[in-house]
Amino acid sequence: MSNVFEGYERQYCDLSANLTKKCTTATALNGEQKKQKVSEIKAGIDEAEALVRKMDLEARSLQPNIRGVLLAKLREYKSDLNNLKSEVKKIVSGNLNPSARDELLESGMADALTASDDQRTRLMTSTDRLNKTSDRVKDSRRTMLETEELGVSILHDLHSQRQSLLHAHNTLHGVDDNIGKSKKILTNMSRRMNRNKWIIGCVVLVLIVAIILILYFKLSK
Repeated sequence: MSNVFEGYERQYCDLSANLTKKCTTATALNGEQKKQKVSEIKAGIDEAEALVRKMDLEARSLQPNIRGVLLAKLREYKSDLNNLKSEVKKIVSGNLNPSARDELLESGMADALTASDDQRTRLMTSTDRLNKTSDRVKDSRRTMLETEELGVSILHDLHSQRQSLLHAHNTLHGVDDNIGKSKKILTNMSRRMNRNKWIIGCVVLVLIVAIILILYFKLSK
């Protein structure tokens, strides 16, 4: 939650409660006193409208999840401000009948304080409810960020495992190539050995024939 917004919010709640007291007091006044009190109320309403505009600007400059909560608060405050304006119009037009004015005079400031307390309680209740909603939004956002971090970690682990598998595959492919080369070498060696055997066999056969011929010629003489 924005500290700037909360500061404007406290000022507005105090001002709204004060304006409610003044409205209740103004209904029991007449003449110049009433006009003076109405002027004070209108000046206070202008100040309240300025605070609402500041809160609106501050809310719209924040992140979307927080902005939604604060704008919901502003709708409550704008509705409260409109009620105050309607009350001022009633006071100015003199809609209150004499019996109501007499009743207000008898009740005095006790009724004014009660109305102010009720107004403050309603505003603070709305504020607490929206603050709880904001806390839930923050918790949800924190959970979402934690889930996102976990997902990124899992993807990183999967990427590392994929790299390991690719390395193992390349190693096995290299071993397979070496085995193929070794097989070719052994095949060539086997062919050379067989050829050498035939050559040696032919040489031995020629020697045997030569020896037989030599013995034959010697014995025949």
